[in-house]
Amino acid sequence: MSRTFLFVLGSARAGGNTETLARKAAEQLPADVEQRWLHLADLPLPDFEDLRHDDSRPRARPRPTAGNEALLLDATLDATDIVIASPLYWYSVSATTKRYLDFWDAWLEVPEIDFKETLKGRTLWGVTALAHREEEVAEPLIGTLRNTAAFFPMRFGGVLLGNGSRPGNVLDDEQAMLRAKTFFAQEPQVARFPYDKG
Repeated sequence: MSRTFLFVLGSARAGGNTETLARKAAEQLPADVEQRWLHLADLPLPDFEDLRHDDSRPRARPRPTAGNEALLLDATLDATDIVIASPLYWYSVSATTKRYLDFWDAWLEVPEIDFKETLKGRTLWGVTALAHREEEVAEPLIGTLRNTAAFFPMRFGGVLLGNGSRPGNVLDDEQAMLRAKTFFAQEPQVARFPYDKG
């Protein structure tokens, strides 16, 4: 099966350090790997509503067929590899990234796409730039993505970390630039929740 990488950009601005780092890593992908880049700021989603226990509506959600939600759903279903490229905002993913992941919950309720079974075995990756030198502060973001992958379960390729605050700073992070060259070449592992010792 040919691979399709979906890069979901969760920055508040285009061309920031997280996107720059993701593009550096993507440069190393083979030429026959399809890449699709979507900036969540250009594709706003409505407030997420958890309607699972609302007895006044049908239990199943209809599949979205138009608008930003349909575009993001179709792109997600078409991808073999999903790359969440979100800067570290208050020690976790950005608000637009969190909203996109919240809609994964809604898509689990669309019977015809079998979202959980469809994503099972595919690969989730993360890329983030942070202003701290101490990479430990990114653990909440890493945990969010690892546990999301574990739910399906998907394979998890880990999170590529880089340091940078002002636009372009990440290019000065020599270690991040080195890691970017081999990030997508590593072998992802099936994600597990931290409490799962099996």
